[in-house]
Amino acid sequence: MAKHLDLEEQEQLDQVKHLWQRYGNAITWLLILVLAGFAGWNGWQYWQRSQAAKAAALYDEVDRAAKAGDTARLERAFGDIRDGYAGTLYAQQAGLLAGKVLHEKGNADAAKAALGWVAEKSSDPAYQALAKLRLAGLLFDAKAYDEALKQLGGNFAGEFAALAADRRADILAAQDKKAEALAEYRKAYAGLDARSGYRRMVEVKLNAMGVDPAATAATGAAK
Repeated sequence: MAKHLDLEEQEQLDQVKHLWQRYGNAITWLLILVLAGFAGWNGWQYWQRSQAAKAAALYDEVDRAAKAGDTARLERAFGDIRDGYAGTLYAQQAGLLAGKVLHEKGNADAAKAALGWVAEKSSDPAYQALAKLRLAGLLFDAKAYDEALKQLGGNFAGEFAALAADRRADILAAQDKKAEALAEYRKAYAGLDARSGYRRMVEVKLNAMGVDPAATAATGAAK
Protein backbone atom coordinates (compact mmCIF):
# COMPACT_ATOMS: atom_id res chain seq x y z
CA MET A 1 0.00 0.00 0.00
CA ALA A 2 2.85 2.32 0.94
CA LYS A 3 4.60 1.61 -2.33
CA HIS A 4 1.32 2.27 -4.19
CA LEU A 5 0.96 5.66 -2.47
CA ASP A 6 4.59 6.44 -3.15
CA LEU A 7 4.06 5.71 -6.82
CA GLU A 8 0.97 7.94 -6.92
CA GLU A 9 2.81 10.76 -5.22
CA GLN A 10 5.73 10.34 -7.60
CA GLU A 11 3.36 10.49 -10.58
CA GLN A 12 1.73 13.63 -9.22
CA LEU A 13 5.13 15.15 -8.63
CA ASP A 14 6.19 14.28 -12.14
CA GLN A 15 3.00 15.90 -13.50
CA VAL A 16 3.69 19.06 -11.51
CA LYS A 17 7.26 19.15 -12.82
CA HIS A 18 6.03 18.61 -16.35
CA LEU A 19 3.46 21.40 -16.03
CA TRP A 20 6.02 23.75 -14.53
CA GLN A 21 8.51 22.99 -17.27
CA ARG A 22 5.83 23.70 -19.83
CA TYR A 23 4.08 26.70 -18.26
CA GLY A 24 6.44 27.89 -15.54
CA ASN A 25 7.88 30.81 -17.46
CA ALA A 26 4.43 32.00 -18.55
CA ILE A 27 3.13 31.80 -14.98
CA THR A 28 6.17 33.65 -13.68
CA TRP A 29 5.76 36.46 -16.21
CA LEU A 30 2.05 36.65 -15.48
CA LEU A 31 2.76 37.05 -11.77
CA ILE A 32 5.36 39.70 -12.53
CA LEU A 33 2.88 41.62 -14.69
CA VAL A 34 0.15 41.40 -12.03
CA LEU A 35 2.50 42.55 -9.27
CA ALA A 36 3.92 45.29 -11.48
CA GLY A 37 0.40 46.45 -12.30
CA PHE A 38 -0.51 46.52 -8.62
CA ALA A 39 2.66 48.44 -7.79
CA GLY A 40 1.97 50.80 -10.69
CA TRP A 41 -1.59 51.43 -9.49
CA ASN A 42 -0.34 52.21 -5.98
CA GLY A 43 2.31 54.46 -7.48
CA TRP A 44 -0.30 56.26 -9.59
CA GLN A 45 -2.54 56.78 -6.56
CA TYR A 46 0.40 58.17 -4.58
CA TRP A 47 1.37 60.46 -7.47
CA GLN A 48 -2.20 61.72 -7.77
CA ARG A 49 -2.38 62.49 -4.05
CA SER A 50 1.02 64.18 -4.21
CA GLN A 51 -0.04 66.30 -7.20
CA ALA A 52 -3.29 67.31 -5.50
CA ALA A 53 -1.46 68.30 -2.30
CA LYS A 54 1.07 70.43 -4.19
CA ALA A 55 -1.67 72.01 -6.30
CA ALA A 56 -3.69 72.78 -3.16
CA ALA A 57 -0.69 74.57 -1.63
CA LEU A 58 -0.27 76.67 -4.77
CA TYR A 59 -3.98 77.44 -4.86
CA ASP A 60 -3.68 78.77 -1.31
CA GLU A 61 -0.95 81.09 -2.58
CA VAL A 62 -3.23 82.26 -5.41
CA ASP A 63 -6.03 82.85 -2.91
CA ARG A 64 -3.79 84.84 -0.54
CA ALA A 65 -2.51 86.98 -3.39
CA ALA A 66 -6.08 87.59 -4.57
CA LYS A 67 -7.22 88.67 -1.11
CA ALA A 68 -4.22 90.97 -0.79
CA GLY A 69 -4.88 92.46 -4.23
CA ASP A 70 -1.28 91.70 -5.20
CA THR A 71 -1.67 91.13 -8.94
CA ALA A 72 2.02 90.46 -9.65
CA ARG A 73 2.11 87.74 -6.99
CA LEU A 74 -1.26 86.45 -8.20
CA GLU A 75 -0.04 86.09 -11.79
CA ARG A 76 3.13 84.30 -10.64
CA ALA A 77 1.21 81.86 -8.45
CA PHE A 78 -1.36 81.20 -11.14
CA GLY A 79 1.42 80.64 -13.68
CA ASP A 80 3.04 78.09 -11.35
CA ILE A 81 -0.14 76.09 -10.80
CA ARG A 82 -1.11 76.31 -14.46
CA ASP A 83 2.28 75.15 -15.71
CA GLY A 84 2.86 72.44 -13.12
CA TYR A 85 -0.59 71.09 -12.26
CA ALA A 86 -2.84 71.93 -15.21
CA GLY A 87 -4.86 68.73 -14.87
CA THR A 88 -6.07 69.46 -11.34
CA LEU A 89 -9.30 71.19 -10.41
CA TYR A 90 -7.26 73.50 -8.19
CA ALA A 91 -5.60 74.95 -11.31
CA GLN A 92 -8.96 75.58 -12.93
CA GLN A 93 -10.34 77.19 -9.78
CA ALA A 94 -7.22 79.34 -9.66
CA GLY A 95 -7.81 80.45 -13.24
CA LEU A 96 -11.36 81.55 -12.47
CA LEU A 97 -10.23 83.42 -9.36
CA ALA A 98 -7.30 85.05 -11.16
CA GLY A 99 -9.59 86.13 -14.01
CA LYS A 100 -12.01 87.76 -11.58
CA VAL A 101 -9.40 89.63 -9.53
CA LEU A 102 -7.29 90.72 -12.49
CA HIS A 103 -10.42 92.14 -14.15
CA GLU A 104 -11.35 94.01 -10.98
CA LYS A 105 -7.83 95.45 -10.83
CA GLY A 106 -8.06 96.69 -14.41
CA ASN A 107 -5.76 94.14 -16.05
CA ALA A 108 -8.17 93.07 -18.79
CA ASP A 109 -5.65 91.23 -20.96
CA ALA A 110 -4.35 89.06 -18.11
CA ALA A 111 -7.93 88.39 -16.97
CA LYS A 112 -8.93 87.26 -20.45
CA ALA A 113 -5.84 85.06 -20.71
CA ALA A 114 -6.61 83.33 -17.40
CA LEU A 115 -10.25 82.74 -18.27
CA GLY A 116 -9.36 81.67 -21.80
CA TRP A 117 -7.03 79.02 -20.41
CA VAL A 118 -9.79 77.58 -18.21
CA ALA A 119 -12.31 77.74 -21.07
CA GLU A 120 -9.96 75.79 -23.32
CA LYS A 121 -8.27 73.37 -20.92
CA SER A 122 -10.77 72.61 -18.16
CA SER A 123 -11.93 69.01 -17.84
CA ASP A 124 -14.88 70.08 -15.67
CA PRO A 125 -17.97 71.19 -17.65
CA ALA A 126 -19.10 73.60 -14.93
CA TYR A 127 -15.74 75.38 -14.65
CA GLN A 128 -15.45 75.49 -18.42
CA ALA A 129 -18.93 77.00 -18.74
CA LEU A 130 -18.20 79.62 -16.06
CA ALA A 131 -14.96 80.59 -17.76
CA LYS A 132 -16.65 80.96 -21.14
CA LEU A 133 -19.47 83.06 -19.70
CA ARG A 134 -17.09 85.37 -17.83
CA LEU A 135 -14.75 85.67 -20.80
CA ALA A 136 -17.68 86.44 -23.09
CA GLY A 137 -18.70 89.18 -20.65
CA LEU A 138 -15.24 90.77 -20.79
CA LEU A 139 -15.19 90.59 -24.58
CA PHE A 140 -18.68 92.09 -24.69
CA ASP A 141 -17.52 94.99 -22.51
CA ALA A 142 -14.64 95.49 -24.95
CA LYS A 143 -17.16 95.47 -27.85
CA ALA A 144 -15.44 92.40 -29.31
CA TYR A 145 -18.85 90.99 -30.17
CA ASP A 146 -17.86 88.28 -32.63
CA GLU A 147 -15.21 86.91 -30.26
CA ALA A 148 -17.72 86.96 -27.41
CA LEU A 149 -20.24 84.99 -29.46
CA LYS A 150 -17.59 82.39 -30.27
CA GLN A 151 -17.14 81.75 -26.56
CA LEU A 152 -20.87 81.16 -26.26
CA GLY A 153 -21.06 78.60 -29.06
CA GLY A 154 -21.35 74.87 -28.46
CA ASN A 155 -23.26 73.08 -25.73
CA PHE A 156 -23.77 74.29 -22.17
CA ALA A 157 -25.16 71.93 -19.57
CA GLY A 158 -28.18 72.63 -17.37
CA GLU A 159 -28.88 76.23 -16.38
CA PHE A 160 -25.61 77.29 -17.99
CA ALA A 161 -27.44 76.95 -21.31
CA ALA A 162 -29.96 79.59 -20.22
CA LEU A 163 -27.20 81.91 -18.98
CA ALA A 164 -25.35 81.52 -22.27
CA ALA A 165 -28.54 82.33 -24.17
CA ASP A 166 -29.04 85.49 -22.11
CA ARG A 167 -25.47 86.61 -22.77
CA ARG A 168 -25.83 85.90 -26.49
CA ALA A 169 -29.02 87.96 -26.49
CA ASP A 170 -27.20 90.91 -24.87
CA ILE A 171 -24.54 90.79 -27.59
CA LEU A 172 -27.06 90.45 -30.40
CA ALA A 173 -29.09 93.36 -29.01
CA ALA A 174 -25.92 95.48 -28.96
CA GLN A 175 -25.49 94.61 -32.63
CA ASP A 176 -29.08 95.76 -33.34
CA LYS A 177 -30.16 92.21 -34.21
CA LYS A 178 -33.48 92.47 -32.42
CA ALA A 179 -35.21 89.36 -33.74
CA GLU A 180 -32.23 87.12 -32.91
CA ALA A 181 -31.83 88.75 -29.51
CA LEU A 182 -35.51 88.17 -28.70
CA ALA A 183 -35.22 84.49 -29.61
CA GLU A 184 -32.24 84.10 -27.26
CA TYR A 185 -33.92 86.02 -24.42
CA ARG A 186 -36.99 83.78 -24.75
CA LYS A 187 -34.73 80.72 -24.66
CA ALA A 188 -33.04 82.06 -21.52
CA TYR A 189 -36.37 82.84 -19.86
CA ALA A 190 -37.74 79.37 -20.57
CA GLY A 191 -34.58 77.69 -19.30
CA LEU A 192 -34.39 79.44 -15.93
CA ASP A 193 -36.20 78.39 -12.78
CA ALA A 194 -39.37 80.40 -12.18
CA ARG A 195 -38.12 81.30 -8.68
CA SER A 196 -34.79 82.56 -9.96
CA GLY A 197 -33.97 86.24 -9.55
CA TYR A 198 -31.98 86.01 -12.76
CA ARG A 199 -35.14 85.03 -14.61
CA ARG A 200 -36.72 88.26 -13.43
CA MET A 201 -33.80 90.17 -14.98
CA VAL A 202 -34.38 88.41 -18.32
CA GLU A 203 -38.08 89.29 -18.06
CA VAL A 204 -37.17 92.96 -17.59
CA LYS A 205 -35.04 92.83 -20.74
CA LEU A 206 -37.91 91.25 -22.69
CA ASN A 207 -40.32 93.88 -21.38
CA ALA A 208 -37.92 96.60 -22.55
CA MET A 209 -38.15 95.08 -26.02
CA GLY A 210 -41.95 95.13 -25.91
CA VAL A 211 -42.50 91.48 -24.99
CA ASP A 212 -44.27 90.13 -21.90
CA PRO A 213 -43.02 86.53 -21.58
CA ALA A 214 -45.50 85.71 -18.82
CA ALA A 215 -48.46 86.80 -20.97
CA THR A 216 -47.06 84.89 -23.93
CA ALA A 217 -46.73 81.76 -21.85
CA ALA A 218 -50.27 82.14 -20.49
CA THR A 219 -51.67 82.56 -24.02
CA GLY A 220 -49.83 79.45 -25.16
CA ALA A 221 -51.18 77.46 -22.22
CA ALA A 222 -54.76 78.61 -22.90
CA LYS A 223 -54.53 77.28 -26.45
